[in-house]
Amino acid sequence: MDLGLKGKVALVAGASSGLGFASAMELAVEGTSVAICSRTEAALRDAADKIRAATGARVLAVPGDVTVERDVNRLIDQTVSEFGRLDILIPNSGGPPAGLYNDFAPNDYRQAVELTMVSTISMCLGAVPQMRKHKWGRIVAITSIAAKEPVENLILSNSARAGTLGFLKSLSQQVAQDGITVNALCPGYHLTERLRSVARLKAEQEGVTAEEVQRKMASAVAMKRLGEPKEFAALAAFLCSERATYITGTVIQVDGGLYRALF
Repeated sequence: MDLGLKGKVALVAGASSGLGFASAMELAVEGTSVAICSRTEAALRDAADKIRAATGARVLAVPGDVTVERDVNRLIDQTVSEFGRLDILIPNSGGPPAGLYNDFAPNDYRQAVELTMVSTISMCLGAVPQMRKHKWGRIVAITSIAAKEPVENLILSNSARAGTLGFLKSLSQQVAQDGITVNALCPGYHLTERLRSVARLKAEQEGVTAEEVQRKMASAVAMKRLGEPKEFAALAAFLCSERATYITGTVIQVDGGLYRALF
């Protein structure tokens, strides 16, 4: 299937590893020029080299922190300067620390909102004017299954990500007539460093091994396994494509059947 992405330009945040990296790789495979960002410069450069080697795509690596507005502005500016346009945005910031309600002070909640919700807002505010110039755009935000179904020891993420969905749904209504679609993807349990970190913390709390925690996570999934980042990236790329022109305002879980509710 030709996704119609050749010649498009994408900006993928949090792309040095995990779901962000997998999404950037998938878009590059489809012929998209890709700008990627991350706070860790060495890992970001390595990710860019891997994408170039695997796909031959043009890749721009811009170190930066998406919770810092001037970094977001610089990231947008450098992407447009390098490629001449910006068609696709994948906001992604990783997640706040794991823990229960009394593990955190009010400021921890503020930081969680800055990390997940405000960073997404900031990136969208920078990207939408560029997309409007060409009457075409795709925003596919990487959120979490916690936005739809709270996860036991992720209260910061549970709290902040629901607000992110509210913003994205509102934005989708306001830019639809400009040819811009806005969707959110909610990953479940994928084999990323984030999952491994959560598993290690839970293992310490329960006095078991991280491997046991991962097996327990997998047992909760209908497919009885953890997801691969490339499985998530396949849907992200489709939602960015010409084939997805009439899909906007949706929240789709990519979780192997972990989420059990009807809506």
